[in-house]
Amino acid sequence: MIFDDRACKLGEGPLWHPIRKQFFWFDINRKTLLTSDREWQFNDHVSAAGWIDQDHLLIASQFALLKFHIETGEHQKIAPLEADNKITRSNDGRADPWGGFWIGTMGRNAEPDAGAIYRYYCGELRQLYAPITISNAICFSPDRRFAYFTDTPSKKIMRQDLDANNGWPVGAPIVWLDLHDQDWSPDGAVIDADGNMWLAKWGGAGVACFAPDGNFLREVRCDAEQITCPAFGGADLRDLYCTSATQGLGAEELAKNPDSGKTFLHMNIAQGQQEHQVIL
Repeated sequence: MIFDDRACKLGEGPLWHPIRKQFFWFDINRKTLLTSDREWQFNDHVSAAGWIDQDHLLIASQFALLKFHIETGEHQKIAPLEADNKITRSNDGRADPWGGFWIGTMGRNAEPDAGAIYRYYCGELRQLYAPITISNAICFSPDRRFAYFTDTPSKKIMRQDLDANNGWPVGAPIVWLDLHDQDWSPDGAVIDADGNMWLAKWGGAGVACFAPDGNFLREVRCDAEQITCPAFGGADLRDLYCTSATQGLGAEELAKNPDSGKTFLHMNIAQGQQEHQVIL
């Protein structure tokens, strides 16, 4: 079913706030944060968020990480993010179990190798991986052992061991899932309470679910080709929200997929994890 019929050019960064019981997402190209009955306009591209407390989000913008007040719309810079690089913007991001925040960047026109992936933790923004072309699928296993991410054009999902004490990467990432034989590309992802990955299929009109060992389990279909990111929400965290995009679609493709860009909701899909709190 359609949760929200506002068509985003590039819907992304879905987030269920566990205290407010409220769903947020972004339209990156319109520089907009959305919720059910409201929108906030920014001067720069915004793409991903984590929750700090009842009234504040940490938002990744084109040039900075921002502390954002939900009610007033006021925001302050917490840390610069490639502030001197005019060709990049933020993309996929998520809070980790230690209260850190992982955020990827990419070229605004998907310039090859223009981006990177960073972690903000205890006041430090540290680059983890570079070069990256399109950062996506940042998510974390419920046992806190692994982080996952992808550089979308590679069609490979990487798995990274994490230090149990502080969440910093340990050793080099390995290829966890190779999707080179698929006719769609991996986009955003979220891990459920059982450790299964729910991976958005850009060009594949749905979300694919993979077990912790990488085996395909099932798929949830959406009435839009370009699905960008899933998130669990709802009263029991069992509902799957999915953002989508119209970016790059011509008139003929939009006519075939009139719900492109809208945000979808699938009820009682699986048991999700609560999104982790960002600790500043």
